[in-house]
Amino acid sequence: MLINKTHLSIPSTTKALIAASLMLSSAAYADFNHSAWDSLLSKNVTMTNGGKASSVNYAGMKADQSKLDGYLAATGEISQSKFNRWSKDEQLAFLINVYNAGTVELVLTKYPNLKSIKDIGGIFGSPWKQDFVNVLGKKRSLDDIEHNLIRGSGRYNEPRIHFAVNCASIGCPALLNDAYTGSKLDEQLEQVTSKFLADSSRNRLKGSTLEVSPIFKWYKEDFESNWRGTKDLEGFLARYSSSLGLNKSQTADLKAGKTKIDYTSYNWNLNNK
Repeated sequence: MLINKTHLSIPSTTKALIAASLMLSSAAYADFNHSAWDSLLSKNVTMTNGGKASSVNYAGMKADQSKLDGYLAATGEISQSKFNRWSKDEQLAFLINVYNAGTVELVLTKYPNLKSIKDIGGIFGSPWKQDFVNVLGKKRSLDDIEHNLIRGSGRYNEPRIHFAVNCASIGCPALLNDAYTGSKLDEQLEQVTSKFLADSSRNRLKGSTLEVSPIFKWYKEDFESNWRGTKDLEGFLARYSSSLGLNKSQTADLKAGKTKIDYTSYNWNLNNK
């Protein structure tokens, strides 16, 4: 049967219901608002050495702790079902921000009476194993967020997170003075990775040996996970040859496995301003 479409009409009440439904659906899929964390970072984090490192004004963070607590309370309200409706980039940005905000929160529990985050937890404890951050329906430790939700899920396969999650230490990659967002995540991860590898105090070629941060030893498997076609550590590092200051010949040697890789020391002192 042929239907004359010109005679079909949708009642105004139905149109209103459809519009409201679309708005609710859009809100459900919207990225989380990280503006509170973003403002704390822009106010209290100073990029140094051309963006290759940063220092944190923990005294300033302490003064603004109610804002930090409010941000973590808001992130703690996100349910697993809502989280699952976000894009992968939105999810990962959320987890990185929660990890970093949680790290600052943990430092503030002892600040200013600590020289390193490793002072938290005592001789037999670990700051990274304390369950204190509400994430996706339960209290979690920083280790749980990083190694289970981010690395262990198998969902993201993103080795560059190691230059985004911050351990409150000088040896750690810089804490960015912006919050991570789903819409800019790839650009932000590329920025922090390139900047970190360009820091010759932590990554440098010495003769025929490439000395890099022990991060590449601790998490070597992540850099050999076929991320964007890179199947070994040498391949990952070769992608950032310009940041490392390698010429074409040195890059070719690295790709061919002719370059010895060694590891620099790690400075666990607090990244305090």
